[in-house]
Amino acid sequence: MTKRKKLRGSVKKLIKSPIPSEPEKAEIVISEADDLYKEIRIENVVTDEKGKKDKLKEGEQVDLVVEADSNENKKKP
Repeated sequence: MTKRKKLRGSVKKLIKSPIPSEPEKAEIVISEADDLYKEIRIENVVTDEKGKKDKLKEGEQVDLVVEADSNENKKKP
């Protein structure tokens, strides 16, 4: 069984990497999170429905999915 929660966020800004070979970062604001944890940064490399690589844009709305496998959370003897 999988546990899942979907959160809504938006891309606040894009951060260019100082190293040309590394991808830029997207800073995402999660409105439902506690104040200290509202912002996360991820590599700005995403995949569309057809499997094509793409990038997020500033101001774009995103859905974040937190998922856990319930079997991993069971107590071990």
